This record gives sequence, structure tokens and C-alpha cells, in this order.
Amino acid sequence: MSSVDNVSAPPHDLTPVERRPVHLHIEPSRGWVSLKLGELWEYRELLYFLTWRDIKVRYKQTVLGAAWAIIQPFFTMVVFSLFFGRLAGVPSDDIPYPIFSYAALVPWTFFANGLTQATNSLVISSNLLKKVYFPRLVIPISGVIAGVVDFVLSFIVLLAMMLYYGIAPTANVVFLLPLLLLALITSLGVGLWLSAMNVQFRDVRYTIPFLTQFWMFATPIAYPSSLLDEPWRTVYGINPMAGVVEGFRWALLDTNTAPGPMIIVSSVVAVLLLLTGAYYFRRMEKTFADVV
Repeated sequence: MSSVDNVSAPPHDLTPVERRPVHLHIEPSRGWVSLKLGELWEYRELLYFLTWRDIKVRYKQTVLGAAWAIIQPFFTMVVFSLFFGRLAGVPSDDIPYPIFSYAALVPWTFFANGLTQATNSLVISSNLLKKVYFPRLVIPISGVIAGVVDFVLSFIVLLAMMLYYGIAPTANVVFLLPLLLLALITSLGVGLWLSAMNVQFRDVRYTIPFLTQFWMFATPIAYPSSLLDEPWRTVYGINPMAGVVEGFRWALLDTNTAPGPMIIVSSVVAVLLLLTGAYYFRRMEKTFADVV
């Protein structure tokens, strides 16, 4: 007898398991929700590809290409040097005015461009929002990070200007990376607030040019913060970019106006902007696909 014949048949009294339909009820989150930062790490490849996409789109079908990253801060420096440095005689902490202003414009341009890209990122990516789920925080973050390429290009010009004026960097240059991170945090923090608002109120994007222009003149770019005495100079750090700009000048040009307490105030404000912006963004993202 074969082995197959030895297999006993199942009892006739056993019936198949009854299959019941499973109902999954999905509801939008209510109130304040967690940031779910672990999801950002899981979607890190998406963050990389979106960042690379933003970089390619920025220079695609352009005549000058990457030169735009240099032209914007350079010609702004020329205008500032002519009107503020030569005609108005604004002091520059014993540093040649062109490099004094350009050293501030390099981090400022990174901040301003990142803010603009982050604010408009959700509206530009509206089709992507409606098709597939992923952490929405990836979109504005990629817009800000993409500006690092522009920063590197303009920073190379800054190094060339330092060589021309015979200014050698000191050991303080090690603080440049934390200062760049502070500029990124500030840009992303404000960008998260405005990008979420821009989905609901499309006229937010029209306020960005005015906001950045006002913010630029409220930042010690064309003038030094040494014009202020303490404690007002420390209070000036409520503007996070004030600490970044003065930090860049101190780290690269060895100015006598070390940020000191100002950079502490700027760092605290920048972190608060990032945390509150992230929580506001997460609270509002459940409506993005319906409204955008």
C-alpha cells in the first residue's frame, strides 16, 4: 500500500473557517499630533530624490545655470557697497565694505531662498499630495536642503574675495557649519509655518517678497550690530539671522563683534520656530490633499 493510502481523511464534521469581512475605519487626526520623526527616516530616500529634483528643476533650461547662485548676492553686494558703504559711509567694523556685506549676504541668501522654496513647496507638489501617502514634512525640508548647492557656490566666491583682500580665516572657521545649521533651522521653521498657511490662504506667497525684504533690512547685513550697545545687542538676537550673520563675519573675517549672548538668543528662537512650525504643519496636514 502506498503512503498516500495511509493518509486519513479529515473528519466530516469539521467545517471551513467562516471568513468575515474586515472593516477598516480611517479618521483624520484631531488636535495636536506627534511629529512622527521616525517616518522621516523611513522615507529618507524620498527626501533625497525630492531634493535632487528641486536642484535639477532650479537650473533646468536656464541660460546662466548655477551662476544665478552667485549673481544674486554679488550684485546686491555691489549696490550695498555703492550706496551704504561709499555714499552713506556706514561703518563696517574695520573690514572692507564689499567683503563685509558679502559675508553676510551668503548665509542670508541661503535663508531667503530656502524660505521661498519651502513656502511654495506644497502648492507646487499638489499632484503628489493627492496620489500617495508619505510624510508631508519631506516636501518643505527638501526645498530648504536643495539651497545648500547655491550656498556652496556663493561661498567659493567669498573665499576668493578673502584671498583678494588678504584676509585669512582663523580657527573660528570651525563654527561655520553650526551657523549654517542655524540658518537652515530658521528657514525651515518659518517655512513650515508659511507653507501650511499657503495651502489655506494662497495670498501668503505674495507676502514672501515683502517679508524677506523687510527681514533683510532688520538683519545687520548692510550695517554692523556693533552700532547697538548692550543689552540691546543681545535683544537683537531675537532675530535669528542676526546671530547667523554676525557669526559668519566673526568666524571668517575675525571681527571684534563676536556673537556671544546674541547667538544663544538666536538659537533658542530658531529652535522654537522649528518646533512650533513642525507641530502646526502636522496639525494642518490632514487637510492638505482636500484643499490644495
